[in-house]
Amino acid sequence: MSTLAEHFRLDGRRALVTGASSGLGHHFARVLAGAGATVVVAARRADKLAETVAEIESSGGKALAVSLDVTDPASVRACFDEIAARTGTADVIVNNAGVAITRAVLEQSESDWDTVLDTNLKGAWLVAQEGARRMIDAGLPGVIVNIASITGERVAGGVAPYCASKAGLIHLTRAMALELARSRIRVNALAPGYVQTELNREFLASEAGERLKARIPQRRFGRPEDLAGPLLLLASEAGAYMTGSVVFADGGHLVSTL
Repeated sequence: MSTLAEHFRLDGRRALVTGASSGLGHHFARVLAGAGATVVVAARRADKLAETVAEIESSGGKALAVSLDVTDPASVRACFDEIAARTGTADVIVNNAGVAITRAVLEQSESDWDTVLDTNLKGAWLVAQEGARRMIDAGLPGVIVNIASITGERVAGGVAPYCASKAGLIHLTRAMALELARSRIRVNALAPGYVQTELNREFLASEAGERLKARIPQRRFGRPEDLAGPLLLLASEAGAYMTGSVVFADGGHLVSTL
């Protein structure tokens, strides 16, 4: 009889993490490798991917790097072709690639909108769709985890396209979960609140950041390690009866009335 801890393991699985060159993608790759998966780290920044692979391998994990532009269908297909050739069909996909452009709504350009929506929403759809096709063709069950945000439920100023993209990603998660369930593919979303990374650390330490922190019931920002448990729940057999779910990890931010 297997133990509870064994249900969170990913031994024998092949996990693709997009946007894995830095930030949360880098962290997610290490978490999945630590749970036993062979991890494919993908992004446009090849130099950073090599560093991530080296870190995982130095810790005893298995990883490989693949170049990927999630906004380009040809790049997405080539990425999955390379994964299949090098390690087999990816059966865990973490759609983490994302961008934000901070400008007031009346100052956002059409180019700003296209950049954010093409990466955060269209890119996630392209990767999830291609990944699901490959799983079905290989006769494999699988998991897709879309990295959303609390701004998909609760908006913030200056990032209207980002909010729209994450709201769309949450609904895309549910729609794909409905259609793919009978193919044994689970589709869920992990929606973090404000989590400290190298990209936002300076802002979160500012006076504006302190005001933001005061609105979070736990009175602290998240740490990347706060997302490890929710990610493994959704990616592993521990969450076998979960599909179409959105897991918020935000220190209570969404339930705050401040």
